[in-house]
Amino acid sequence: MRFIVMHGTAPKWERGEKPSPELVAAVGGFLGGLAKEGKFLGGEGLAATSLGARVSFKAGRRHVARGPFPGVHEKASGFAIVRTKSLEDAVEWATRYADAVGDVDLDVRPLNEPWDIGLVPRPTGLDTTRYMVLHKADAKTEAGFTRGDAVRVRRLLDESSRDGVLLVDHSLAPSSRGRQLRKSGDTLDVMDGPFAESKELLAGYVLLDAASLDEATAVAPIK
Repeated sequence: MRFIVMHGTAPKWERGEKPSPELVAAVGGFLGGLAKEGKFLGGEGLAATSLGARVSFKAGRRHVARGPFPGVHEKASGFAIVRTKSLEDAVEWATRYADAVGDVDLDVRPLNEPWDIGLVPRPTGLDTTRYMVLHKADAKTEAGFTRGDAVRVRRLLDESSRDGVLLVDHSLAPSSRGRQLRKSGDTLDVMDGPFAESKELLAGYVLLDAASLDEATAVAPIK
């Protein structure tokens, strides 16, 4: 089974600080170990919200707010990763997505690339950026209903994939099927879902292959 471990951000990442070489090495070692075990399927880190936009659709009307933005309603029901030439182009893709889904709240944020944290130079000639379009959960998705007009959504995803715009699309099961881990000092609290509305902004995710929720919890990157 596939599980997504989503982790919250911290003020220093919102300020645009770069991870230390020690942290980069530790995360790389952890993910490398999961990869050797065949458990690591993917993962990304997100840039600060100051580089993104928050997009809301109500009764067919769009409202776009540029970042930075606070954590308000951050529980996710899924996300897509698109490659576009600008944030504005990614917002336009999100608009097409919302037109098929209906009323929805979306966050559009660039992903952190290796050159953003100083690991390698930016590739010469690269004129596009990868963005995550994060779909916020609501009562319908928490009840297990699919996202909007399934035929129109599928058509958009297939078309965008053929065009090289859509790179990844993941839908999440309701939070009642998940688990929340919170660490404070040496104390680790584990709570089974469903979860209340979260105000914690997303910093990134790790996609795991695990036999069960218990196994995914055991290998989650929190110590």
